[in-house]
Amino acid sequence: MNVKATLSPDDLARACADAMWREDDASKGLGMEILAVGPGHATLMMTVQPHMVNGQRIAHGGFIFLLADSTFAYACNSRNERTVAAQCDITFIKSGRLGDRLVAMAREVSHSGRSGIYDISVTVDDVVIAEFRGHSRTVGGTWLPSGADTKST
Repeated sequence: MNVKATLSPDDLARACADAMWREDDASKGLGMEILAVGPGHATLMMTVQPHMVNGQRIAHGGFIFLLADSTFAYACNSRNERTVAAQCDITFIKSGRLGDRLVAMAREVSHSGRSGIYDISVTVDDVVIAEFRGHSRTVGGTWLPSGADTKST
């Protein structure tokens, strides 16, 4: 069975996200949640916990980067091609605070061959606090086997 031919693009993206999530101890361990996923896009959420604030008592930038990076991963792996980050950068615009609900939204800017570019905005209450750009590279392999039973239960 050809998975890409039997699933809609949205269903394929969801199935890939589910397969990734089962193995994603980092995102689960930080309390992230997948809010939405589709071909070339994803939205994840994470609440800033006490262990995520730094000496300034603001959200440590590394945790904001982690949320953006995880969101990037779900967006660029949404077509059943195993894909990793080749390069990423982030610009911090405002501080996150303890208890803030951070929402990261990724959108595909470009996808050609084995390379992609994705922009991720991290917001608190719809106010952008960080902008992240990720460059992706497919590395071979798939999330779902070509003969996988992809029917919903």
